[in-house]
Amino acid sequence: MSIQKTLSIIKPDATARNLTGIINARFEQAGLRIIAQKRLRITREQVEKFYEIHREKAFYESLCEYMSSGPVVAQVLCGEDAVAKNREIMGATNPANAEVGTIRRDFGESIEHNAVHGSDSLENAEIEIRFFFSQLEIIE
Repeated sequence: MSIQKTLSIIKPDATARNLTGIINARFEQAGLRIIAQKRLRITREQVEKFYEIHREKAFYESLCEYMSSGPVVAQVLCGEDAVAKNREIMGATNPANAEVGTIRRDFGESIEHNAVHGSDSLENAEIEIRFFFSQLEIIE
């Protein structure tokens, strides 16, 4: 096991329903620390760049429109095996398939409006963290 950092985004559907605090509590109760956090509105251009890896997929356009539709909370989580731990806490992408007690099962409305984004690998976590945060903003 190793101490890692990962990116988490609380998506527009969850911020609109004022779920930021309860979602953050889930991360902290599971042993992850929030070492950087900001509330922002991502522009369409920023979203397109962030999700560029999905450009050829059918859901890309709707994902970009949705993620730029309202404020999000971007944050860096830190802890033992943070990438895997965060993915476990989030649950499956489709809330209907997520385990009981996970964020997506409890707060997700659909596959796209599923409350949270989390890095899927350590390599992508590093890229995604740099997209939203400078080193000065990350307080370990």
